[in-house]
This record gives sequence, structure tokens and C-alpha cells, in this order.
Amino acid sequence: MPVGIRRQARMVALQALYEFDTVRHPPVEVVRRHAQERNLHPRVVDYALELVEGTCAHLETIDAQIQSAAREWPLSQMARIDKNILRLAIYEILFNNTVPAKAAINEAVELAKLFGSDSSSRFVNGVLGTIFARAQQQQPTPTAESEVTS
Repeated sequence: MPVGIRRQARMVALQALYEFDTVRHPPVEVVRRHAQERNLHPRVVDYALELVEGTCAHLETIDAQIQSAAREWPLSQMARIDKNILRLAIYEILFNNTVPAKAAINEAVELAKLFGSDSSSRFVNGVLGTIFARAQQQQPTPTAESEVTS
């Protein structure tokens, strides 16, 4: 899938999650509304829906990851835009294996620069860096037995 499609999809998904977080509009409906109003490419809509549905399906785990990596910032006090950028990226890093984690982090930092405050990109990068490092440590390493071929 071309990068432009994914970037657009992330922006739509971010808007849907933000709207859900602020006024509780169902995020899938928000994506569909944006698709219709803006005549979005079907691949943008499909990936945005995948991001929104996946993020919502894993929200409890994702929020626990955020809280663990940013202990000094309770979720209730975190800027909503930053929190939802983190949610999207963490979904991509931990649950969606179609995007390299470093690409998801870079895209999240770009979204933070576009939509967040002056410090958002550094905050997002730091939290995601911590989560990525932890995920890397938890990956199983091949044992000598599994490397032996018959």
C-alpha cells in the first residue's frame, strides 16, 4: 500500500479516535462520514477502519502500555491528541504486523508535529521508543535447538 494512502488513513483514524475521545461519536461512523464528505479513496477508508477497529479492540492493553511508559502523565491529564496518536501507533507496533514499527513511530511523530503542541513530537517519540524497546526485549530469541536442521 503506498505511503500516501497509509498517511491519509492515519489522519482520518486519528480524527475519528479524537472525536470519540471528546464527544463519544462512534469512531467507525466518523470514518465513514469523513469518507463520504471528503470522497476518500477506498483504500484510505479500508486502512482507516482497520486502524480504528484494531485500536478500539485493544484499547485497554494499549492504554496500559501508555500508562506504563509515561508514568508521570496520567491518561486523564494527557493531551487528547497526543494520547490518540500514541494509541494508533501502539496498535500498529504491537498488533498490526503489516507496517514496520519504526515506520509507525516516524508517522506518529509526524502526526504529533502536525496536530500536537510544540512538545508533542518529543513526547510521542519518547513514549513509543520505550514501548518499542520493551517489545523488542520480549521477542523470543532462537535457541540452539531450533537452529539445528535435520
